[in-house]
Amino acid sequence: MKSGDQIVQELPWRWGVQGKVFIIGGLGYLFDAYDIALNGFLMPLVGKEFDLTLGQRGLVATANLVGMAVGAVAWGSVADRIGRKKAFSVTLLIFAVFSVLGAASPTYWIFLLLRFLAGVGLGGCIPVDYALVSEFSPRKYRGRILTALDLWWPIGVTLCGLVSTAMLPLGGNWRWMLLTMTLPALLLFWVRRGVPESPVYLSEKGREREARAVIDDLVVRTGASPQPYGIPRPDDRPRTKGLAAAAEQLRLIWRFSPRITSAVWLMFATIMLVYYAALSWMPSILKAEGHGDTAAFTGTTVMSAVGILGVIVSTALVDVVGRKWLIGVTAPLAAFSLVVFALVREQETAPLVAIAVFGFLVQLAIPVLYAYASEVYPTPLRASGFGWASSVSRSLTGFAPLLFGSVLWPVLGLPWTFGVLAVAVLLAMGWMAVAAPETKGRELDADPMGVPQVVGGAADSATTP
Repeated sequence: MKSGDQIVQELPWRWGVQGKVFIIGGLGYLFDAYDIALNGFLMPLVGKEFDLTLGQRGLVATANLVGMAVGAVAWGSVADRIGRKKAFSVTLLIFAVFSVLGAASPTYWIFLLLRFLAGVGLGGCIPVDYALVSEFSPRKYRGRILTALDLWWPIGVTLCGLVSTAMLPLGGNWRWMLLTMTLPALLLFWVRRGVPESPVYLSEKGREREARAVIDDLVVRTGASPQPYGIPRPDDRPRTKGLAAAAEQLRLIWRFSPRITSAVWLMFATIMLVYYAALSWMPSILKAEGHGDTAAFTGTTVMSAVGILGVIVSTALVDVVGRKWLIGVTAPLAAFSLVVFALVREQETAPLVAIAVFGFLVQLAIPVLYAYASEVYPTPLRASGFGWASSVSRSLTGFAPLLFGSVLWPVLGLPWTFGVLAVAVLLAMGWMAVAAPETKGRELDADPMGVPQVVGGAADSATTP
């Protein structure tokens, strides 16, 4: 007899069913992208109002990204404990509240604190959203669905660039820029209340009546043929809470597979470090080269707009090429394109071309990276495994804007700075090639050899490939 998980993963795809979860989850992802991109636009404007040094301007992005790192760990663990649905909604509410307060900040230091707290809320969106969408997605289409989910990212960054650039003639007030996403975020919080809890999560928790209600409804709404299925017995061991829960989840994801976890962490850390360095500092770099505010903002907008095409191409290739090949080739090429940008930045047209190439290539890699991290861990560890990897990258990239502006750029210069980052990406791809499995076509809860994994209550039986 099949399990409830298998029934869900074998359902046909319907836009009115799983597609609804995809869209609502994607809109939350759009807010995440918008907020991170906004750091790059806020830095020169906040710096001008509060008369900040280059290093102090980098703290604007640092505070927000470190908050997201904390949120990624906290909400990933919370989602694995209390469910995807509750965490799915509350993350946006926290972000919206502290964004409103941040726009009214009377001082620079209060502004940094509120940006950190807004990041704590928004940092939970990516791991929670990817866990929920992956658990509603049919296995046959899961790679393309999770890769397509990243399409919301360049749309969010592009929207941020267009709105921020349009507001420059109105005085370029950073407070109004910060408020632009608050009302839509609150509306999405309201809409998210109607999303059902993940049936895979309910099955794993042994909440049979609730799981069957969701699964049976999915079968009817997708037009699939009903068939008998079983729900596994729940794990009755005592559960830890709070920081102890996060620490326990960290222990479990490393116990599950040190090779896989180390590979995922290195990929997240290096690829996202390169991406966030470009996203946070590109307007400031272009301004340092003599471009005005509008031209500097336009460069970042072009980078993200071309990235939309990158995600579309990535979605088409992910189930053809496979996850590992697509990440392993495009991520280093994207990093080295920034080296080219740094070498030609004083020319007239070449810098914009290099930025566009980077935007296309990096959005070939990142969507597949997120899909891969969502597939490589079993259900009990999916949100927290993704969350810890995201947190590591956000912690590193959180301090990167500060180091980039105060040490790397002034001391090494742009070509060497981007060159060092490109080599780091290349080394991470080499470890991924030998340490992590290909997940194309695999069941969600299967080890690299296709044997179902049991984690959590039976963590002692988890294998390490």
